[in-house]
Amino acid sequence: MALAFATAAASASASGLRLAPFSLPPPHPLRTSPSRGLLHAAGTSFPRPRRCGCGPVVRCAKRTGKRRYPSEKKRLDKRHKELLRQAAPEEGSEGRESGYWRLSKLAVPASDDPGKDFTGISLPLLQAIAKAIKFPVASMLPDEAFTVIRKSFDARKVLKEPQFSYTVDMDVKKLLDMEPRAWDFIARLEPKLGAVEYMPKEKLASDLVSMLNVSNEGYNNELGIRDTHNGSICPQDKKPRVAVIGSGPSGLFASLVLGELGAKVTLLERGQPVEQRGRDIGALAVRRILQSESNFCFGEGGAGTWSDGKLVTRIGRNTDGVQAVMKTFVHFGAPRNILVDGKPHLGTDKLVPLLRNFRHYLKELGVTIRFNARVDDLIVEEGQVKGIVVSDSELRPGSGSQKLSFDAVVLAVGHSARDTYNMLQQHNVDISPKSFAVGLRIEHPQELINSIQVVLTSTDPSELCINGMSFSRRASKWANSALVVTVSSHDFKPFESHGPLAGVEFQREFERRAAMMGGGNFVIPAQRVTDFINNRLSVTTLPSSSYRLGVRPSKLHELFPPYITEALQQSIIMIDREMPGFVSSEALLHGVETRTSSPLQISRHGETYESTSLRGLYPVGEGAGYAGGILSAAVDGMYCGFALAKQLSLFHGDIESFLGKAQKQTGFVKY
Repeated sequence: MALAFATAAASASASGLRLAPFSLPPPHPLRTSPSRGLLHAAGTSFPRPRRCGCGPVVRCAKRTGKRRYPSEKKRLDKRHKELLRQAAPEEGSEGRESGYWRLSKLAVPASDDPGKDFTGISLPLLQAIAKAIKFPVASMLPDEAFTVIRKSFDARKVLKEPQFSYTVDMDVKKLLDMEPRAWDFIARLEPKLGAVEYMPKEKLASDLVSMLNVSNEGYNNELGIRDTHNGSICPQDKKPRVAVIGSGPSGLFASLVLGELGAKVTLLERGQPVEQRGRDIGALAVRRILQSESNFCFGEGGAGTWSDGKLVTRIGRNTDGVQAVMKTFVHFGAPRNILVDGKPHLGTDKLVPLLRNFRHYLKELGVTIRFNARVDDLIVEEGQVKGIVVSDSELRPGSGSQKLSFDAVVLAVGHSARDTYNMLQQHNVDISPKSFAVGLRIEHPQELINSIQVVLTSTDPSELCINGMSFSRRASKWANSALVVTVSSHDFKPFESHGPLAGVEFQREFERRAAMMGGGNFVIPAQRVTDFINNRLSVTTLPSSSYRLGVRPSKLHELFPPYITEALQQSIIMIDREMPGFVSSEALLHGVETRTSSPLQISRHGETYESTSLRGLYPVGEGAGYAGGILSAAVDGMYCGFALAKQLSLFHGDIESFLGKAQKQTGFVKY
């Protein structure tokens, strides 16, 4: 089996850096000769890819502009036809005299804009709107008819000057009531995918708390929600019992939906609440004391709590599900600007009180929350989960354990719950390896790139894994980004004896190597960028680092197989062409980052979210291989909650239409 490698990407970056994809020829077949042992200590060897006379192995792929995969083009064509259909007036309807037009990519020069924190309607923005709808006099357009949905900063070199890019919703009825002469321009407006889109009715969702509470206001029959709040239909002792394992974003949102819809929910978290978790992390940073169950990976809020709280996602920022989650964050204390910012960011300091508010609300809702409760096993009878085995997470597995019965189990563990993966494998749950990314973190002085800090995300003293974190103000003097490379199941060939957990062993291999390079005691290996790209270690002194437990000069260019190292080197060189000074003797690489996402996926049914191999088990979120960050994990947990509630006869409607209906009925005002 040949080693395969497809993409290099800079992710989790405060500066929003992204690397263009790389195209590599088929690498050399795997050999395990001890004499070539790059990983000789582990009995594994990765060969250097062969070269030919036509240039280096790693090449930058040219941007292809409008070229798309056939399936993507088909999807976009279908979406465009749907936009045209929606915009066509129907007999007996108000047609274009009602509804909303979403206007995207509205450019306002930075010099004309009131500022990054202004989210209202300025005259320069009205001018951009007037240009989009071909209205002759911008000042005649009423501000009240428009709402800013998204605002982001664009400083690409292709532009004459930096600009703000806006997405705006135009309320047709309000516009025509205040400026009837706009009708001729609305009537001639043509939909354009990604720029001008018509929505027959407002579809942005409210927060989940407000939406789900409409059942108390008499809307339960239309929305398909069973009225469980007063207990008249579903008494307490008859409520379906659901265990939610993990209090990360997916677990919290699954618990919220199920609790609101009437299930008897028990939320189990192996780690500590944020207050104690903060103290445990402080002990790690100052005294090198690693609590195996309460650290940067385990505890209330999941791994994202002590990361940097980025709320970017690839699943569509303006979709109903994402908007519902974002507004729920605001409901629990997040700043309202996250609803508009192009790249919203919370920061650990804002996430901690948000999680505390979330927890208190779940308790008021009747959700039982148990911290320091590790799920060691599932109780399975005739191919169906009937309950779980729980023990105190500070004790060894099985010691003083307790058996609990449930009607369903939502598995919302994070990507570092490796013992859970082993337990699932013992129950023959369908699991398959999944691509993920490995690499290094690169750090510069703040004056070059906006700042974040490097933190330790290990869960085992013999392994080293790092990540980035920041507070809401990004006030550190360092700036860092992840520099990572995608690896797939082909790369896990040396670990195939571990079956579907081969990717986990792949991670462990390089985490152990990093720990050995660092010399132990949580010191991490580091190298100047200039040395890394030249495959050398010229000096033994290093620039200052944000990593508080110490760095050790190391040959990071020998950490990974050559094909990964070369891709990382070429990536750095490419960025330096766009950002002169990126390659600097003051820039420092830290190793190693391996837990960018889950190395596996737990198979589940697309509609029900239930495991394909074990009835009653509902795998969700990043740990199950279905999300890649705070937002996508929260959305996945939310939709699983609705799907499970439907199976438990607590919810009978369509989820997407529910999100749209609920907004109208709660009288939600757009932001």
